[in-house]
Amino acid sequence: MKIYTGGGDKGKTSLFSGERVPKNHERVDAYGDIDELSSLLGALAALIPEQGQGIVEEIHQIQSDLLSAGAILATTPDSSSFDSLTKIGLDKSKILEKSMDRMDAELPRLKTFILPGGHISSAWAHIARTVCRRAERRMIGLFQQSDADNDSSVSIPEHVQELLVYINRLSDYLFVTARYCNHILGTEDVPWKQ
Repeated sequence: MKIYTGGGDKGKTSLFSGERVPKNHERVDAYGDIDELSSLLGALAALIPEQGQGIVEEIHQIQSDLLSAGAILATTPDSSSFDSLTKIGLDKSKILEKSMDRMDAELPRLKTFILPGGHISSAWAHIARTVCRRAERRMIGLFQQSDADNDSSVSIPEHVQELLVYINRLSDYLFVTARYCNHILGTEDVPWKQ
């Protein structure tokens, strides 16, 4: 299979559900943000030192989850394949919460706002966090638009709502991960000075 097909040369792409849409379609923007986030997580994983290898394994699992999230976003809810997609259930959000609790138990108490930075791995975790928040905003806009375009009273499917919970929790996870990276490397968080 060739990587290049020429099918997008005129500015259109295919969704998983088969529709051809412009490459700047809000659905493409949404899964593009998820793809960007996964790439940033790959960079973050490459920078985490040996003492943080457990985090690297978590990040690889998150990247796998994000591929499933991208598939959900690349498929219109009314398509026949939508219900068969791999779901990101609330159990995935609970895993992130447990990881945050584990890391947070080792961290000094946060007494002030902090600036993104410190060790380079921490800085990349903060960058990933901000892209995660953008992806969340984009997803909310996409689903609100889908609801507005829908003539029926059908609301957002439950597994899409659970995906939104996961993305919200992931940004929190990345904040804690940024602090944890600084901690295991003996680097202070950068305090906000007014």
